Parts: sequence; C-alpha cells; structure tokens
Amino acid sequence: MGLFTQSVEVDCSAAGLPLRLRWQGREYRVSAEPVRWFERRKWWAEEVRAERGRGPGLVDHEIWRLQVRLAGRGPLVTFDVSRQTETGRWRLIRIHDALRESA
Repeated sequence: MGLFTQSVEVDCSAAGLPLRLRWQGREYRVSAEPVRWFERRKWWAEEVRAERGRGPGLVDHEIWRLQVRLAGRGPLVTFDVSRQTETGRWRLIRIHDALRESA
C-alpha cells in the first residue's frame, strides 16, 4: 500500500457522498458505495494550541475509502482520501496495491 499526501479534487452528491475524483489530470468515477470513518491525528504537533469550543476537525481526520474506475472504465482501484473539515480540502493519502501492480 502506498502512503502519502497529495491534493485532489472531489465532487460530491447533495448528500455529501463522493462521486468523482480528479488526480494528476485524470478523472476517476466512484464505482462502489464509499466508506467513511475517522482517524485520530496528532493535533498537538500541528497546532499551537486548541481554542476553546473548537472540536470538529481538531482531533479526527475524516477518511473516505473510494473504489473508482478511470473515466468510469477499466479496473477497480481503491483510494483513501481525507477531507479537512474546516476548509473542505481533499487529500489523497493511500493508494492500495492493485494500482501499483497495474501501473
């Protein structure tokens, strides 16, 4: 599994579910039900201090596992992306082995 962080663009449905992902000039379409969970982050190493009343996005990262196909065709590839709660920015954080084997 590859582990890194790169900015990506993600289009979501009105309900907030990812539909499409653009990375390195290519468009991937979500081909299976996305899965969401939260992971702890080392906020104390990234933030000077925690402001009173600030909670969402400080302790946890929102992570989505997306199974996608390049332009809706081709083999199924699994990406893990995170969404920063405060800014709405998306980052690609993991590419699972299937992509590296086919590349």
